[in-house]
Formats: sequence, C-alpha cells, structure tokens
Amino acid sequence: MHARPWYTASALALTATILAVPAAASATTIYPPSGSCTTSPAAVGPGETLQFACQAATFSSNETVTITVTGENGAGARIGMVRFAITTASGTAEASADGSLRSVPITLPSDASGTYNIAALSATSVGGTAAATIATADGALPVTGLGGSATLGILVGGGALVAAGLALGVAAVMRRRAHAD
Repeated sequence: MHARPWYTASALALTATILAVPAAASATTIYPPSGSCTTSPAAVGPGETLQFACQAATFSSNETVTITVTGENGAGARIGMVRFAITTASGTAEASADGSLRSVPITLPSDASGTYNIAALSATSVGGTAAATIATADGALPVTGLGGSATLGILVGGGALVAAGLALGVAAVMRRRAHAD
C-alpha cells in the first residue's frame, strides 16, 4: 500500500493543531493561587469601608482589572469613589507592574447585611475572590443557621409527617386484611 501524501499532511496538521491549542491557551491565561485576594477587615459594619487587594502575579503587569461586589443591596456599594445603582456593583482598577492589585477601598451600603463576595478578573487572568461579612451593631457576627425555635418547629412538623405516614400504613394493612377475608 502506498500512503497518499495528502493523508499524511492532513494527519500532521491535525496533530500539530491539537498539540498547539492547549499551549496557546495556557500561555495567555494566568491562574493565580487560591486566596490570592483579601479583604481587610474581613468583617465590617453597614456603611463602613473595607480594603480589597490581590497579591503579586495575580494579573498581568499594568492591565485593567474589573472588580465586582455582589451581596444584598450590592447596588449601594461604592468601589473607590464611584457609587453604582445596579444590583451588582462593578468598577475597574489598574494592576501594578508586579501584577498585584493595590488596596482598593470599597464602601458597603448603609443597609448592608449578610456576606458580600468581591471578585477581581482581567483579560488575562481568572483573578481572585474574597468575602466580607457584615457585623451587627454591637460588633458581633450575624447569627446564621437555625435557632432553637426554628429547630423545634421543624422537629414537630417532621414528627407530624411521620405520624401521618404511620397512620396511612396501618390503614392500608387493615384494608388488605378486610379484603382478604
């Protein structure tokens, strides 16, 4: 059998393309380590300002970085000096020469509550994320999960469902016995 030249050329071109695509993709995208961005402090009160920053090599040198704040009434967050009137606030900053993002002030809304997730990304980097939790007026973190009365309600409701299931099961057994006789 004689190999046809176009088969060989096509196979070589396809192999080169398959091998080149992953190399090209990894050459243009930075994958920073987990925890590359932080908020300081990690817990703030409503209306207070926190600092968001990312460590060196998170982004390419001097590139534009998009910062997004998501949380309850995220529209009230201000990134730097700009206030946004949308559900998720978004703004831009510039990465330093070493690829870090210097501290960016973020002021949360005066009616902030819960947790706010802050993400930073750019054209060449998947960036990083950090979160800030809103402390209550006395400085304590908010209570999460179920309290005692909520747990009691779930237990009573679950017990009632189990009792109803048992009653239906007993009724079905009695009906079968009555029809069997």
